[in-house]
Amino acid sequence: MADKARRQQLLRELISSTDLGSQAEVRAALAARGLDAHQATVSRDLDELGAVKVRGADGALVYRLAVDPGPGSARSRLDDTLRQFVVSVAHSHNLVVLRTPPACAHPVASAIDLAELDDVLATVSGDDTVLVVAAESLSGADLADRLRIRAGLATPTTSPA
Repeated sequence: MADKARRQQLLRELISSTDLGSQAEVRAALAARGLDAHQATVSRDLDELGAVKVRGADGALVYRLAVDPGPGSARSRLDDTLRQFVVSVAHSHNLVVLRTPPACAHPVASAIDLAELDDVLATVSGDDTVLVVAAESLSGADLADRLRIRAGLATPTTSPA
């Protein structure tokens, strides 16, 4: 059991930090860390960990953990996700529109949802656009400023939410 726990912990770390698009790539990454695992074992581990394939930054399918890490952990990773993918921010009334490269909107919307930001009601993502809906207590302009700062597209005048 200790071997399984160690292997799955290493697999979590690899999936979180590396773009692995196939089970063969997962096996090679494990082997590079000194763990030899059969294809069936890797397949079972990926399933048990809740790994799913999503579009990576370059549009290729890669493994990611589907388990909700909780808002505290997600908030710490939100800025990195926004900096990596968001290329522009616009707003209207209580809405914010984030533009990303093609196939990159979903990771941005997911990161915002998982972070459970105050005054954000919902996100809707397309291929290269994320619509963020602000609560009545926050204007779209203010939310756009917060997200722009987190994405590294503006100089902060106040601390991010």
